[in-house]
Amino acid sequence: MTDSDKRPLAVFDLDNTLADTAHRQRFLERKPRDWDAFFAAAPHDPPLPQGIALVLESAEECEVVYLTGRPERCRRDTLAWLAAQGLPEGRVYMRRNDDRRPARRTKLEILKRLAGSRKIRVLVDDDELVCDDAQRAGFKVVRACWTAPSAELEVAQEREGRT
Repeated sequence: MTDSDKRPLAVFDLDNTLADTAHRQRFLERKPRDWDAFFAAAPHDPPLPQGIALVLESAEECEVVYLTGRPERCRRDTLAWLAAQGLPEGRVYMRRNDDRRPARRTKLEILKRLAGSRKIRVLVDDDELVCDDAQRAGFKVVRACWTAPSAELEVAQEREGRT
């Protein structure tokens, strides 16, 4: 067993927790929504200082894990963005490309699986429904409230299962 296997996990969402998606919200305001453009713009997301600071602080005592509703096809861009921000390496859990379940279901499923073998110290996420369900399941949650809520992103996460 390595030291990282003994350390608790700190689980971080990406969009509107670590990455500011405001510049790409316009792609969700169109009818039909332009998902390809929305995700293609993700590498240009500015980092959110509050979230970045929390990841770095958490990494002192925890193994950092990233849990996002982004589809698997965005993995390369996501890993490059995390590295460009100087964030700790960590496993990145993403939605299957064809998975359209609500973010709160997919994320809670992964959290429970992780908790089966490791202590989860905290989940940091901006999605209120994800946070509510995680708290009900007994997880400690920090609500990333450092960005303005987006109605379009909420629909994408909950009803369309897109992020």
